[in-house]
Amino acid sequence: MSDIVLYTNPMSRGRIVRWMLEELGQPYETRVLEYGPQMKSPDYLAINPMGKVPAVRHGDTVVTEAAACCTYLAAAFPEAGLAPAPGTPESAAYFRWMFFAAGPGEAAITNTSFGFELPDDPQARGRSGYGSLDLVADAFAAMLSDGREYVTGGAFSAADVYVGSQILWGRMLGALPDRPGFADYAGRLTARPAAVRAREIDEALMSKPG
Repeated sequence: MSDIVLYTNPMSRGRIVRWMLEELGQPYETRVLEYGPQMKSPDYLAINPMGKVPAVRHGDTVVTEAAACCTYLAAAFPEAGLAPAPGTPESAAYFRWMFFAAGPGEAAITNTSFGFELPDDPQARGRSGYGSLDLVADAFAAMLSDGREYVTGGAFSAADVYVGSQILWGRMLGALPDRPGFADYAGRLTARPAAVRAREIDEALMSKPG
């Protein structure tokens, strides 16, 4: 049995972590959980008290939340080269945009997809953490400015798995306004062999009865 177990559902943020695992190149076991009673069972609540996926178990260590899973796996397997050296400008960009995407980025995209609009009040928008969807889109565009190919510059990292997934998801929903650089960045990410493998695995799971 593998030391890594992915708890997921093919229609969840678990797709992000599967992509990360495929980039990692380490063997892992998949446990698919159905929405409803299975995710809320005592056995799974002992792994994730929120009763949601994804979660990763690495030996005796459990990590939840897709961004945390990606960050942890990159650190746990440094030989994969998916995290920049600590204390470098690349590392600063790595953490900055990983946390931006997991906080203001996802909140703005999710709220927009549900049709929720912030009050037209500067104090309320400041309290939200993202201000507006346009500000978030502009920030992502700034990240990709000056011909930057990936989050940290010229090298792909775990930050691209997570940040890129948020941009891809926002574009798929039609919730993220287009900006220069988004289409090219999306194309680079979706063409990666690990991303292709991850999509094929999850799409095959979705086609199974039940």
